[in-house]
Amino acid sequence: MTTIPRQITEPARQIDVIKETDVLVVGSGPGGLAAALAAARAGVEVTLVERFGCFGGNITAVGVEGFAWYRHEKTVEANGIGREFEERAKAMGAAVPESQSLSYEIDSEGFKVVADNLVLEAGIHPMLHRSFVSPIMDGNTILGIIVESKAGREAILAKRVIDATGDADVATRAGAPSYKTPHEEMQAASVMFHLAGVDKKAFMAGVNADPQTYKDWASGEWKIETSGKEDNMFSPFIRKPFEQAMKDGLIPANLNTIAGTWGALHDSGELTYMNLVHLAGCDGTNPDSMTHFEIEGRRQAMLAIEALKRYTPGCSQARLRNFGMTIGIRDTRKIDAIYNLTEHDVREQARFDDSIGIYPEFIDGYGILILPTTGRYMHIPYRSMLPKGINNLLVAGRAIGGDKISHAATRNMACCAVAGQGAGIACAISIKTATTLNEVSIDLIQAELSKQGVRYL
Repeated sequence: MTTIPRQITEPARQIDVIKETDVLVVGSGPGGLAAALAAARAGVEVTLVERFGCFGGNITAVGVEGFAWYRHEKTVEANGIGREFEERAKAMGAAVPESQSLSYEIDSEGFKVVADNLVLEAGIHPMLHRSFVSPIMDGNTILGIIVESKAGREAILAKRVIDATGDADVATRAGAPSYKTPHEEMQAASVMFHLAGVDKKAFMAGVNADPQTYKDWASGEWKIETSGKEDNMFSPFIRKPFEQAMKDGLIPANLNTIAGTWGALHDSGELTYMNLVHLAGCDGTNPDSMTHFEIEGRRQAMLAIEALKRYTPGCSQARLRNFGMTIGIRDTRKIDAIYNLTEHDVREQARFDDSIGIYPEFIDGYGILILPTTGRYMHIPYRSMLPKGINNLLVAGRAIGGDKISHAATRNMACCAVAGQGAGIACAISIKTATTLNEVSIDLIQAELSKQGVRYL
């Protein structure tokens, strides 16, 4: 009988270098896409690597269409590329007014084309269908990455690398210190889905007859801390059909977290951005965990749809239109950055000399919901994207340095876009001025941010 070894040793191999570039961005979610666009617009050569067949990350691959659902009359924002995502989607008919805010909900399918156009217009070299495998290192300096695809293993070399994987994959494998939230404490993952066949008139009549508020979020298993001003604001919240379904035995009693929000109801009968399935304990860095929760999430979504059909006005003929192509992860690793944001920073309007963009007072996660309705905002410091101990690398998106509560603010897609735009510009300026990312001029970065329409003070 042949004994299978517990480990194998891969033979040494030669890997072709298929691309050399100024700036290499790994991951094309809101942070990575913004980083790539900003760097290209600042005048350097950019390559954008993405594991899926589309750009956009959470917007397209996961189906999170509410890009700026926090926006209200007095909300103060950085604008820049994040706002451009909405405007370009509106211009091509891929966005509709969002149900609970002054923002537009971005159509997850239409934004695939929006992102394609943005990438090609900027002259970015697109590389879809390639998964990051490992960094190429010279001591503590990153020189590029190894990717794998249907073409096998390939190498890409770069002067600067931006880790926009969301999970600090590049930084962690390069040896940068990072912290991963214990899986039992991670924010719940979500399987997003969209419906068709909803009677808009009847559904909206039901919503108007029993309007829900953010206070209703705390009526069941969830405990929500607000600032008080959110409590009586309208929320597109749904819980009652699922409570009734549990009473009637349709939904098992242990699935008491099926509840959440709908995004937009179209005249065509599509009810989109259904954020109802919340999966505690899912570790987005563990493929076995993700496999389990992808399957479990779809199972729970079908139970939720059946409950909506039975107990929600206008939904008797509803049917599944589509799932997001992958589970939505909110929380895994964060780098230990030169500066790590704090709960005090996001609650108390932090100000930094090295600000690369502002972000409104919006905290959503770990049982806290604070909406930006009073004009309060914070700075995002450049140093929060600088990992310790690794040269030529920045981290953009939800993996920037910060504590637990700061992550409930900076993880949001619009904030990822702010950080990404700053990271892309910083890399471009550092290359053009032949300075390291640790020494690059903040004044020059901020001048280019202003040029690109970003408010940073």
